[in-house]
Amino acid sequence: MANQTAPLTYKGRPLRRKDSLIYYGSMAEKYIIMLQILDSRKNQDLDVASKVSVQLQLTDPDLKSRDRVVKKTEKESLYAAMDVASVWLERALAGK
Repeated sequence: MANQTAPLTYKGRPLRRKDSLIYYGSMAEKYIIMLQILDSRKNQDLDVASKVSVQLQLTDPDLKSRDRVVKKTEKESLYAAMDVASVWLERALAGK
């Protein structure tokens, strides 16, 4: 049997990573979060994000990438960015 890993999720929603971009949420829904690691620093042997851009985006493929952005902010850590991202995504999908 092939070695398969379960997809990474946070608070029940999927996470996908490509280099310094992290997508939170499902493209099948109306909104998704894009996190971009802008800067990182070394902590022992690990690179730790020290500046993260958070964007709440519409998933409509007919819109230009600039027009998809609903909200954006920058945070000083990935933890703080994920905290904001989960709140924004929950509220947007709930229609608030």
